[in-house]
Amino acid sequence: MAGDGLSEFDAVLAIAQRGSFRAAALELGLSATALSNLIGKLERRVGVRLFNRTTRSVSLTDAGQTFVEQIRPAVRTLHAAMSTARSQVETPSGTLRINAFATGAREVLSPLLIPFLKRYPQVHIDLVTEGRIVDIVEAGFDLGLRSADLVPSDMIAIPVGPPRSFAVVASPTYLAANGKPQVPPDLLRHACFRIRLPNGALHRWQFRKDGGTLQIDVEGPLTLDEASLAKIAVLEGVGIGYFMESDVRADIEAGRLVRVLQEWTPPLARLSLYYPSRRNPSAAFKALIDLAREVG
Repeated sequence: MAGDGLSEFDAVLAIAQRGSFRAAALELGLSATALSNLIGKLERRVGVRLFNRTTRSVSLTDAGQTFVEQIRPAVRTLHAAMSTARSQVETPSGTLRINAFATGAREVLSPLLIPFLKRYPQVHIDLVTEGRIVDIVEAGFDLGLRSADLVPSDMIAIPVGPPRSFAVVASPTYLAANGKPQVPPDLLRHACFRIRLPNGALHRWQFRKDGGTLQIDVEGPLTLDEASLAKIAVLEGVGIGYFMESDVRADIEAGRLVRVLQEWTPPLARLSLYYPSRRNPSAAFKALIDLAREVG
């Protein structure tokens, strides 16, 4: 009973049921004196006597009877709610909200999130993908997923997912007809697919080699706001595309696409699952963090 905030109400209900301070005290694990003091404190607070006491018996007053009838269902509901809350601390359940950019979500779905859901079927993940950077606390998310170099400094971050890099690719038929670019400026003589960012700007293709960096404003017949659409066009042999390597890895391995300028696209910062410091995290939250550390 101690520490749950309902001790006085539990005491009233126990005495009403048992008809005895001594029997109720034994049930509640209190001394008779402590129980009497608890009831006296409650009676002073509500301003009415709840029990008629004699040396031989205890009975409810009319006010006490009304009080018991009104609090009994409420106390039962509160205990049930507290039990449910405690069970969520012990057994992973409930909903976890995660904010991520789409490519990052694709990179961790198979190695982290799907295994987690299989292991904890009572947990629901609400995964929201968007290109802009979001304040996850203000937006009501439990966790965020971003490139490690974009994680706010006041967050706790866990590296997750495989190594990452960009990849410049084209179909074998396109390269056979137009040749392979040997250095990034060669792209200016090729048909390339441009991606529009969430802020409306066009994505500049970024390259790095031997400590130097280079950005190319490519030209091409089609501008899109979704990389997956650009990949369809590249597979059709219409031009060259710039993607996360993980998004075109299967196509490269199958020979549907050919990677070019690979020495100009070194590894990027890894993804990080991040979150603010918090007290009393849910069992579901702790379980996801543990699995992220395990597979990361």
